[in-house]
This record gives sequence, C-alpha cells and structure tokens, in this order.
Amino acid sequence: MSDLVARRNQLLVMQTMEKNRLQILPKELAMTIKPILTAFKNQINKIENKIVKLIESCPEYQAKNHLLQSMKGIGKIAAASIISNLPELGYMTNKQASALVGVAPINRESGRFKGLRKIQGGRHQVRTVLYMAMMSAIQSNPVFKGQYQKLVSAGKPKKVALIACVRKMIVILNSMLREGVMWEAPTA
Repeated sequence: MSDLVARRNQLLVMQTMEKNRLQILPKELAMTIKPILTAFKNQINKIENKIVKLIESCPEYQAKNHLLQSMKGIGKIAAASIISNLPELGYMTNKQASALVGVAPINRESGRFKGLRKIQGGRHQVRTVLYMAMMSAIQSNPVFKGQYQKLVSAGKPKKVALIACVRKMIVILNSMLREGVMWEAPTA
C-alpha cells in the first residue's frame, strides 16, 4: 500500500507542475497540456480505487480505516497514508507518535541561549497529509475548530496553531487505535 500511496503523491506533484505550466504558456500550447492533465486525473483515480480495494481486502486495514475515518477531517486518502506510512500508530506513546510524524515541538536551547521551539524530522508524507486533513477538520470538526480558534486568538501564528492541532489529532488517533474506539466528539 505504501507504494500506491507514494505513486499517488508522485502523480499529484506532476499534475501540479502541468497545471502551473498551463497558466504561463500561450493559449495555443494549452491544448498540449489538457490531455496530459486528463491522463493524470485518470491514473490518480485508478490508484485511489486500488488503495480502497486493498484496504477492503485486509481485515486489519479495514478495522484501522474504519476507526480513522470516524474522525471528521480524516478521509480515505489520509487514512490510507496513515495505515501505510505509520503502521506503528496505536502501539506507542503519544509523545513518540507526535515525534514520529514530526509535529512535536523540539527545544532549541544551549546554555543561556533560548531559541524558539520548532518541529523537525519525522515522516513528512504523513505530516503533509495530516496538515491537509487538519485544514478540513478545522472547518467540520468542532473540537479542532475550537482549539485552532483558541490558539489564534491567543496570538499564535496560523501555521503554528495548525501544527499544534495536527499534534492533537495524532495523539487522539493514537489513542483511538490503541483502545480500538471510534471518534466521539465531546458534548458540552
């Protein structure tokens, strides 16, 4: 599955390149790019269908997929990326999970020097997918929407607030997979 997810990402990168070329080329040459964009779209759809079939064919993948997608904001591609690129999720501590994805804040201190805490390392493929999932989650999931608005109103930059929410999402997903429970938004 990780090969299929990686290939899908490669096709998306190439599709974006062609879309960017479409914007800068003269109108006469635009017709040479449109068939290529159609081919990319068809290949991406085929790979997504293969990913879905692979998940449906394996009971373990199916169970993880069902749990992951119960959280608003996590779709089929985000779930497939987590399943394939982060198989350890559910078998480690929350700190290990956030560090493995690369959303744990790392201190930059030495002696008297006190730098800003930054994220680094981790599995960038999963982090990228979860960043995009969080963009959706802050629109549809009241828990993450509230957390994001709270951080932004406290003066945090928007990207920092998004990454903090991604970290919270990873911690929750790790706990959900460990316990084998579905997402339940707190009712207040």
